[in-house]
Amino acid sequence: MRYLVFILLATFSFHFVLAQDEPQTRDNTPKYSNEFMNIGVSARSFGMGFTAVSFVDDVTSGYWNPAGLNKLKSDHQLALMHSSYFGGLANYDYVAFATSVDDESKIALSIIRFSVDDIPDTRYLVDVNGSINYDNIQFFSSADYGFLLSYSRKLPVFGGIDAGGNLKVIHRTVGNFSKAWGFGFDVGAQKEINKWKLGVVARDILGTFNAWSHNASEVEEIYALTGNDVPINSVEITLPRVIIGGSREFSITDKFGAMASMDLDMTFDGKRNTLIRTGLISIDPKAGAEFDYKKLAFLRIGINQFQKIKDFDGSSSWTFQPNLGLGVNINELTIDYALTDIGDLAPGLFSHVFSIKVDFNVEK
Repeated sequence: MRYLVFILLATFSFHFVLAQDEPQTRDNTPKYSNEFMNIGVSARSFGMGFTAVSFVDDVTSGYWNPAGLNKLKSDHQLALMHSSYFGGLANYDYVAFATSVDDESKIALSIIRFSVDDIPDTRYLVDVNGSINYDNIQFFSSADYGFLLSYSRKLPVFGGIDAGGNLKVIHRTVGNFSKAWGFGFDVGAQKEINKWKLGVVARDILGTFNAWSHNASEVEEIYALTGNDVPINSVEITLPRVIIGGSREFSITDKFGAMASMDLDMTFDGKRNTLIRTGLISIDPKAGAEFDYKKLAFLRIGINQFQKIKDFDGSSSWTFQPNLGLGVNINELTIDYALTDIGDLAPGLFSHVFSIKVDFNVEK
């Protein structure tokens, strides 16, 4: 608990310092910065309403909570995931590998890519003679990359606690027009008390800084003709967020079991469209459940993304995103599937998510 209080105090302190320089906060701390890093990984977590902070115990801990790496049950583990968004327009890919350093510590490397590819560049569609020449169309990609180097270790404090951290590197490109490099840090902890699993992770704990550089010469002429401002080099700051989670496993029969989980995702960049929101903090609750047969087959349900939507008649109503997931464990291979936004109840389109996980040298 003291570890959790320390993280929360550090996050509030950093937010307070930024608030002292109001112009810089408005210019450099957009409310939705590096949001591709908050999409999530692993179809298991997707199916459980995007919860994971308290119970994650595999290679995907590098994303959800680096402290969970210390519960890795094999010497090495590999994970892959792919999903498509906006009717296949955007693609999200994830690969991660974790390995043991010793009995008390683990390391992992995670790579995330979110991209929209084959975007047509029509600046030279009309040639110097005024004729349309489709051969002059070129294509480019808008891609965001996240690299996470994770380390976890069991600490003897508080009766034994798993702690971990991430070194985060961000690279974003928009064709030859713009690019950015950024870096930041995450820290997390997990502890089991009786039958409860508790977890906390602070992302971008010191703020993640993206330094943007723009190739103004590529767009200066077009921007001048269309009355747009030519972009200038700048620094974008991603403010911290804290996620607190709890989960518990239940035994139904000798062969059937269940687990319930809940996460509270807290942001400090002003009011967001979440269930709980104030001028200082917004809280997005998420909940999920997993039912298993001998830890070999899994059924998952979850709910998240509560949002207030204004209807055409001027009234407002709440929406949410329900999720469903399936999983199967075959020896060292785990295959998971999730269908997000069942029945298209949330504003975003539903997505099919697949992920696989492979263990090497599993502990017997």
